[in-house]
Amino acid sequence: MSLVLRNLQRAIPLRRVPLRQRMEIVRSILGVQKFDLGIICVDNKSIQHINRIYRQKNIPTDVLSFPFHENLKAGEIPQPDFPDDYNLGDIFLGVEYIFQQCKENEDYYDILTVTATHGLCHLLGFTHNTEATWQEMYQKEKQILEELSRRTGATLQPLSRDLF
Repeated sequence: MSLVLRNLQRAIPLRRVPLRQRMEIVRSILGVQKFDLGIICVDNKSIQHINRIYRQKNIPTDVLSFPFHENLKAGEIPQPDFPDDYNLGDIFLGVEYIFQQCKENEDYYDILTVTATHGLCHLLGFTHNTEATWQEMYQKEKQILEELSRRTGATLQPLSRDLF
């Protein structure tokens, strides 16, 4: 199925191809390439608006995930009954926020990939509300990013590494 990658912002120049290529590999690693996935790149104003509406936090953020299948257990692959249900959901990337948070020695596309992978883990039921769930999510992200790094030559670390 398809990976839809939309750039709805003009604050930060963005080449979609590198992110698309890496996220196709991540979908393959997770075994979810038969599911539709939306990745929408937005600016600070838009991500702040979405964050305020859905999380009651009136600040910009790096990533917001909206799963199609609610209440999945961490790492569970959905088992759709209908073709239209082969959808994981949508990930909103606050690309302007991510760019502003990048350290001098970090590659922007590496950080975008790590952030989108974090969002995809949320779509698959992973959370980081407690230390135990954070540990589970961190391990999954680490496993995915190590395999992605092996395949691409990048050196990627989980976004959730410093949460607890």
